[in-house]
Amino acid sequence: MPATTTGHMRTQQTSTGNRKWKLIWADDFSNNRLDTSKWTIIPRGKSAWEKHMSADPQCYSFKDGYLYLRGINNPDTSIDKSPFLTGGIYTKGKFAFQYGKIEIRAKLECAQGAWPAMWMLAAQNKYGEYPKNGEIDIMEHLNFDSSVYQTIHSYYTLTLKQENKPPHYSTAKMNPGEFNTFGLEWYQDKIVFTVNGQSTFTYPKVNNVDPSQWPFDQPFYLLIDQQLGGSWVGNVNPHQLPVQMIVDWVKVYQ
Repeated sequence: MPATTTGHMRTQQTSTGNRKWKLIWADDFSNNRLDTSKWTIIPRGKSAWEKHMSADPQCYSFKDGYLYLRGINNPDTSIDKSPFLTGGIYTKGKFAFQYGKIEIRAKLECAQGAWPAMWMLAAQNKYGEYPKNGEIDIMEHLNFDSSVYQTIHSYYTLTLKQENKPPHYSTAKMNPGEFNTFGLEWYQDKIVFTVNGQSTFTYPKVNNVDPSQWPFDQPFYLLIDQQLGGSWVGNVNPHQLPVQMIVDWVKVYQ
C-alpha cells in the first residue's frame, strides 16, 4: 500500500520489505547551516538526557558537509547555571514517518560522561502519555565503549517490566574512532536494528501479550543529540570536554 502524507507525517498501513526502498527524506548538511524546515534545536528539559540542552552556537557547527553536535563546559554560569551545555536537533513537528528504513552516518567521540544518541519518539499521543507510545533508540553510546546500545522502551517494558518477552535491547560492536552507519528497518510486525548495513537486533511484535507491547503503529520523529551525564552513563569529566558527535548524513526510505 502506498504511503500517504498528512501535514508533516508520512504513513504506511503496511510494510513488508518486499519492495525496493525509495528515499523520501534526507539531509547531508552541505549548506553549512541548520535546515530549519527539517530540524529544530532541542530545548532544555528536566530529564537526564535533556538537562544540559542548549541553543548556544558553541554546541553546533557545520564544516565540509558535516554537522558537529558538541558537549562542552559552560563558559559562563552567571546566567545559565548548567555546568555543561549540549547540542541536539529533532524533527518534531516537521517530519515523522510510520514504517520504513532510516540510516545515519556519524562518528562518535569519546569522553567520560559522553552519551550521544539517535532515537525516535511518537509524533502524537495515540495511546497516552510517555511511555505508552514507545521509544525507539537507534543508537546510544556510553563513555569509551566499543559498542552501542539499541533499545525499545514502552509501557510494556518500563511499567509492566516485560523486558525479556521479547528481549528489548542488544549491543552491537563498532569503532568509535571511525564513521559508522546506524539504522533500522521498521515493519508492521518487527523492528530490525542495523550497524554498517548489517542486522544486529530484531524486536518483534508478539501475539497474546498485553497490547502495550507494540505501540509502534504510528508516525515517529527523529532526535539526534550529544548528551552528557546521568545515572546510566555516570559523571562527566570536565577535563575531557569538549566532545562531539559528527554527523555526515541522515536518510529515510519507505
